[in-house]
Amino acid sequence: MPIPVSLTVDGKPVTLSLDPRVTILDALRDHLGNFSAKKGCDHGQCGACTVLIDGRRVLSCLCLAVSHDGATITTAAGLGLPGDLHPMQQAFIDHDGLQCGYCTPGQICSAVGMLAEAREGMPSHVTADLSAPVSLSDAEIRERMSGNLCRCGAYANILTAIREVAGADRS
Repeated sequence: MPIPVSLTVDGKPVTLSLDPRVTILDALRDHLGNFSAKKGCDHGQCGACTVLIDGRRVLSCLCLAVSHDGATITTAAGLGLPGDLHPMQQAFIDHDGLQCGYCTPGQICSAVGMLAEAREGMPSHVTADLSAPVSLSDAEIRERMSGNLCRCGAYANILTAIREVAGADRS
């Protein structure tokens, strides 16, 4: 039995009638024609489907749409527009943080969410001092981005792009 679900996707309100088993990823792609989030492994292991839900990064293939009724979802396509890109999108371009581009939307959403988590003082697995402000070392960034896989091996450039935006966040 379909259930009504109201969402705001990339700034636009939408109402859908969905089977309760539909994930956020499938709602975006199959019901809204929003193909920014990619379907990679469909098991929460690759990060290609990462979006921001109410500002937090999530693996959209693991989230049921009905459990996020009323949520605000931001995909990489909703972060910025051509001519007015989000700083993370621009940094990925400037530092060639993409090769085939398949993982890029998830990487960008994860990086934006990860920087917000760090600003809020959320520790990672490698944070040495839980009482000190989070310092985004390369090890911290790598650990926080470890759920997003790039099969092309553009990790060095992705790290450079994130480091640049993280530095801008600090100023």
